[in-house]
Amino acid sequence: MFGRHDSYCCCICLCCITYFFIFLAFIIFWLIFLPQEPKFVITDASLTQFNFTSTNNTLHYNLTLNINIRNPNKKVGIDYRRILVIANYRKKRFALVRLNSTPFYQGHMNTTIVLDLQGQQLMKFGESDLSKFNSETATGVYSIDVKIALWIGIRFGQMKTGYFKIPRKSDCKLKVPLSTSINGTVSNDFKTTDCMCFYIFGDPNAG
Repeated sequence: MFGRHDSYCCCICLCCITYFFIFLAFIIFWLIFLPQEPKFVITDASLTQFNFTSTNNTLHYNLTLNINIRNPNKKVGIDYRRILVIANYRKKRFALVRLNSTPFYQGHMNTTIVLDLQGQQLMKFGESDLSKFNSETATGVYSIDVKIALWIGIRFGQMKTGYFKIPRKSDCKLKVPLSTSINGTVSNDFKTTDCMCFYIFGDPNAG
C-alpha cells in the first residue's frame, strides 16, 4: 500500500504534468495564430475652430478626425463592441465620443472611422495653459492629445472570447494646424500620426 508521503508525491507529479501540457498547448496555439496588436493611425485631422473665450472660460471647437484601424492578423479577428475617443488639450478634456451603437467585426483589413467633434466646453486654464494656448494660436498649430479606449472580443478561427475592456488607452499625440481657406480652397498640413499600440495579446513592459 502507498503511504501518505507517496500519495502526496503522486499528486505533485500529476499537477506538474497537467501544467506542462497546458503550457505546451498554449505555446502551440500561440505559434499557430501568431497574434499581432492592431494598429491605430490618425490619417487626417481637420481643425476649423479652436477659440477660447477668457471671459467665460469656454473653448469652442470643431475637429474632424480620420482614424484608420488596421488588423495585421490573418487568422485572428477582432469584434469592436465599443470605442471611446477622448480629446484633450493641456491635459484637460474638451470632447468625448462613444461609438457603442454600431459594433463591428474586423478581419484582416483596414477600417476607417470619421469622427466629428464639435461644440463648446468649460475649460479652466491657468497662466501657463493660457500662455501656451496664445503661443499656439500665434503659430496656428495646436497640441491635441487623443486617447482611445476599447471594449472588444477576439476570434481565433471558430473560437470567440467574450467582450472585455483593454486596460490601457491608446494615446495619439497630434499637432493639428488650424485649417484656413484660401480662394475657396481649404489648406490643412496635418501629418499622419501613429497612436501608441494597444497591448491586447501581451504587454512588453509587464512583469
